[in-house]
Amino acid sequence: MTDPSPRSRAPWRAPLDRTALLVVDLQEAFFEDQALAAHREEIVARARQVIRWAEREHLPIVNVRTVHQRDRSTWTITMLEDDQGFLFEGDEHTANVSELDLSAAIEITKTRDDAFVGTDLESTLLDLDIEAVVVIGVSTHTCVMLTAAHAFALDIEVALVRDAIASHRPELHELTLDTLRDEYRFPVLSPDALCRVTATADRAPA
Repeated sequence: MTDPSPRSRAPWRAPLDRTALLVVDLQEAFFEDQALAAHREEIVARARQVIRWAEREHLPIVNVRTVHQRDRSTWTITMLEDDQGFLFEGDEHTANVSELDLSAAIEITKTRDDAFVGTDLESTLLDLDIEAVVVIGVSTHTCVMLTAAHAFALDIEVALVRDAIASHRPELHELTLDTLRDEYRFPVLSPDALCRVTATADRAPA
């Protein structure tokens, strides 16, 4: 009988057991934006599909959330210029989107678009012997892009899951994915293609 979901090897060099799923800013606050809210159901469904894949393959899941302090100590330059903070610690909308269960994930909180800046993300991945990350989340042209580029600078391979990544500026979504693919050679996969990647493929006959 033919397997309806053929096993495949990962389109990155690192072994699957050295790969982690990196979830970026899938928080209620970002889906208050109309552009993201309009596609919430689809984005969340695809993110859930990818999370289930990572759980099936027993991969570490690292969940990154943006959280700021009310005393302005963590605010960015533009937040200070606008005299307007957001995503304050303790506010309900800093939570993960309600449809996703990330209770078992490793939690990282950040205050900048780049998830490596001012956090222990790099040391966390190092401690886990991670050589590649699969990235999902928002927004494509800001936090996803800068975090992925920083991973590349650390010699960590990156794969992007197209339909589980989105932007509050849709006109920049495809442009950013194309740039990351062309300039950094990041694989850009559909969730269905990613879910065909399995550790057992490494043991399958060529």
